[in-house]
Amino acid sequence: MTRRILFLLPALFCLAGCQRETQVEKANRAGILLFGNSNEPKGLDSQVVTGVLESNILRALFEGLVSDHPSDDAGIIPGGAETLEPDATATVWTAKLRQNAKWSDGAPVTARDYAFAYERILTPEFGAKYAEMLYFLKGADLFNKGETKDFSTVGIEVIDDFTLRLTLRGPTPYFPQILKHYTWNPVPRHVVLKHGTMTQKGNPWSKLGNIVSNGPYQLKSWRRTDHLEVERNPHYWAASRVTLNGVRFLPITNSYTEARMFRDGQLHTTYTAPPEIVDLMLKENPTVLRQEPYVGTKFIRCNTTRKPLDDVRVRRALSISFSQQEICEKILRGYKPAHGMTPPMAGYDTPHAIAYNPEEARRLLTEAGFPANADGKRPTFPRLKYLLASRETAATTAQAIQAMWRKELGIEVEIENKEWTAYLAAMQELDYDLADSGWIGDFLDPLTFLEMWSDGNGNNLTGWTNLKFEELLKQSHQEADPTKRYAILREAETILTGEAPVVLLAWYARNYLMDTAVEGWHPLLLDNHPYDSIRLRTK
Repeated sequence: MTRRILFLLPALFCLAGCQRETQVEKANRAGILLFGNSNEPKGLDSQVVTGVLESNILRALFEGLVSDHPSDDAGIIPGGAETLEPDATATVWTAKLRQNAKWSDGAPVTARDYAFAYERILTPEFGAKYAEMLYFLKGADLFNKGETKDFSTVGIEVIDDFTLRLTLRGPTPYFPQILKHYTWNPVPRHVVLKHGTMTQKGNPWSKLGNIVSNGPYQLKSWRRTDHLEVERNPHYWAASRVTLNGVRFLPITNSYTEARMFRDGQLHTTYTAPPEIVDLMLKENPTVLRQEPYVGTKFIRCNTTRKPLDDVRVRRALSISFSQQEICEKILRGYKPAHGMTPPMAGYDTPHAIAYNPEEARRLLTEAGFPANADGKRPTFPRLKYLLASRETAATTAQAIQAMWRKELGIEVEIENKEWTAYLAAMQELDYDLADSGWIGDFLDPLTFLEMWSDGNGNNLTGWTNLKFEELLKQSHQEADPTKRYAILREAETILTGEAPVVLLAWYARNYLMDTAVEGWHPLLLDNHPYDSIRLRTK
């Protein structure tokens, strides 16, 4: 952050007061939440998109078998299913659907819509990037990988229009938590097939004018790069209890612009707050600053198919040669140093895998064949590229790590900044050395932070595999006892962090701004807030 930018920060906040009534005040009277959402959504198909910003919108439009609780992360609220009952082993779950649940066009939501959605996301030709979320179903992995073409082998059974039976790969007492994820949403079979085939890529069923949803809200308008707005769904089974009249999602890519808009009364809540804004608001108006824990881990992916990153000694040297504490204190306000892949969660003891130890890091690099010369530099160590997406905090963090690696290891790393689409393409093609990365948990369980590193998982993107790690994950699928299961997962995580296909940085926190008119918005570890229980105070 240059002195010029620091000088301009107060100016970002001095433009309010020109109009008699702000956009927020108007929205309060209209019952419309103004929501900063960071970027333009890639789409609104629950089985295609993979991002947090898309999930923020999908949570308004769609409802799965269960719903998020507004104040309790572990809480379950019945959604599309009136009841969800397990058998004695928690392997077979029977959902009784609401007979008054309807799509926004008035058509009934049936068990066939759910089964159709699950077959669609698992069909290999569809190419869903989040298909692994449904691998909890018996036989889902084999069908999705093309090892069988018989969908009847997958644990999905439509008993009648309003009864769905799901058979899982093993005992899963926490299955209702998994079902909160948007990949388990139904899709309107009649609308998807009206606009194309089940597995057609780019099927326009979810476009403005075509989309039909079953959640508290329906799509009202979508103007690219300007806004996306949802309004009440009159056919929603619990329409009478919905509090907000709508939500307007604003794709504001620059976090400083977003902060200015908040101060000017154009937003109820921001997507984020960069460090300088956090410091400023702590002094100026702490009542609107939210700093909350968030179940996520920030890390650097290593391309283990490239030299010298194919050597675990090099990867471990990179991991322990910079100060996580210093980065958290000076750059990532509210974040905590990550000593393991899985952030803290009840009942699980995350392995203490790394600690700042530059002397050991230097020893490891020398042992790996990269000795230092008299001035501490390592001339035989190749110049690595550190890939970033174009975001302010990511660049600041990368520069700090770059400087620490230069100081402690005597190596040079080049920072390579790409726009979001190019960044994702490079990751998918393993066309990188090091890549700034992060992962937000899909559910409150260590598995969401570990299974992504299995061989062939669409989120691995490092080239790393380990057979023992895979075996332990499979073993955990069959263990019903939570204590024993966590012990198995801890052993798997010890292998993962020991081989260091990722350089761990920090456990996330949420820093953002929230207008005091918003009521019913509670801190949640997964940040999945149900909009239908939020209120806007008008005075």
